[in-house]
Amino acid sequence: MKAIDLYHLFEQQVADYHTTDSVDAELRNPYGAFDPQASTPRQFEALLWEKSWVDTVQWHLEDLVRPADVDPVYALGIKRRIDSSNQHRTDLVERIDDHYMALFGDVPPQPDARINTETPAWAIDRLSILALKIYHFGIEAQRGDEAHRAKCQAKLDTLLTQREDLCTAIDQLLDDLAAGRRRMKLYRQMKMYNDPSLNPMLYKK
Repeated sequence: MKAIDLYHLFEQQVADYHTTDSVDAELRNPYGAFDPQASTPRQFEALLWEKSWVDTVQWHLEDLVRPADVDPVYALGIKRRIDSSNQHRTDLVERIDDHYMALFGDVPPQPDARINTETPAWAIDRLSILALKIYHFGIEAQRGDEAHRAKCQAKLDTLLTQREDLCTAIDQLLDDLAAGRRRMKLYRQMKMYNDPSLNPMLYKK
């Protein structure tokens, strides 16, 4: 899939989420439930859709705790959900990288092959978040007074340029990996905050 196809999938998911606009709505995945053990042709799309859905729900969870007068007990519950969501998001990104490792892991690297600063999946993660930003700035560019709309439209224009550049960069990275001009190398995220054996605030208890 080209990067713009990935973006359009994310864009479709964001629009679908907003038909209910509820952080408690169930995931509706048109590609079926993602199963890491399955090898059906639509599993990668199912994975991408779920990743975008997690990002979208988390975006709105974070909004729920922004008001200054939010109930502290309620906010703590949301914070727990955000922590869990962060872990799920990381797991899904690593699944996306597993897909690209299966594609490119055995490609012989050229003698001058470089290592990228981020893996394909973490670049695609940025594209998923960008779809959310574009959706919401698109709303803001149509709301409020003229000054507000103009300010938001200017930011939306920048985001659209960023989308074009990021799609180009992702496609170039994938092309380079396929040709051996870059090495496909993974480092798993070393998350500590959810691990009771690593986080001092958890294991001290």
